[in-house]
Amino acid sequence: MAKCDVNTRDDLACTHLAPADYVAIGILLLFALWLVTVWLAPGCWSERTEVHKAASEGHAAQLQQLIQSGASVNIVAVDSITPLHEACERGQTQCVRLLLDAGAQVDARNTDGSTPLCEACSVGSFDCVRMLLEHGAKVNPTLSSRTTSPLHEACMGGNADVVKIMIAKGASLEAYDLYYGTPLHVACANDHTDCVKALLNAGAKVNYARLHKTALHHAAKVKSVDMIDMLVEFGANIYAKDKNDKKPIDYIDPGSPAALCLEFYERFKWKTSAQLMGLSNPGLLCKTPLSVATPAASLIDLTVLMETVTPTHTYPLLFSWSF
Repeated sequence: MAKCDVNTRDDLACTHLAPADYVAIGILLLFALWLVTVWLAPGCWSERTEVHKAASEGHAAQLQQLIQSGASVNIVAVDSITPLHEACERGQTQCVRLLLDAGAQVDARNTDGSTPLCEACSVGSFDCVRMLLEHGAKVNPTLSSRTTSPLHEACMGGNADVVKIMIAKGASLEAYDLYYGTPLHVACANDHTDCVKALLNAGAKVNYARLHKTALHHAAKVKSVDMIDMLVEFGANIYAKDKNDKKPIDYIDPGSPAALCLEFYERFKWKTSAQLMGLSNPGLLCKTPLSVATPAASLIDLTVLMETVTPTHTYPLLFSWSF
């Protein structure tokens, strides 16, 4: 078979290319087009600009001058970060207002897929979150493998008021993140009790599991008696096992307040503290005898209480206890 010399030139002095070369050139051109349409529009790519710096540092007067002089509020820097991202990340309320009023894209995404609302929720800036929502920010933006929802970010930040306003605006309580699970998982893992309460009162699924791990597993890991009590009051399964075949109590040091709290519930087989203590309103978030006792006496109080209770039946999950 005769060999073809790729350096042979035709009458127009053009080098002959193999079909694969044309495919490679086409791919490069498509990639360049993607850069133009995704990265550069509607602003233009740049290193971090004076607009970014003013927005991040809260220099509202300087930012206003830059805007009045014609500076773009949608210019994107490295990682597609806009000035609005930076202002929200630092909770710069005045700068956020200036940027939004000047036409900043409220749902602009950086390369991780995060929007300004995600940044504001993450730092717990209620005023920034409120302004973004008033300007039409999406409460439930499309998620990717690299993106957490604004409600996840709010639960990480720990500001219960931000969590509440997000819920009021329709944030998905069961938004699922590949790494963290649901917002309730995040709030429990970060030991944000008030956020957990807001989510549960709004109807979050208490036994939703990621890799078979529930919110109660996370509460047990951070050894929060208040969260354990709250989750059980809302129906958390104290016997749920994760992928490691462990129950929530298996993650707690024996004898610790959190361990005694779960042992208390296990012995009473699903009865809540409200029912056990004979309270007239079981719907209230009541405290176990452990959590209402003084820190110095809590272990003794619960131990004594548990020792005074004897089972009248021994059938699994069908216990009737008497004092």
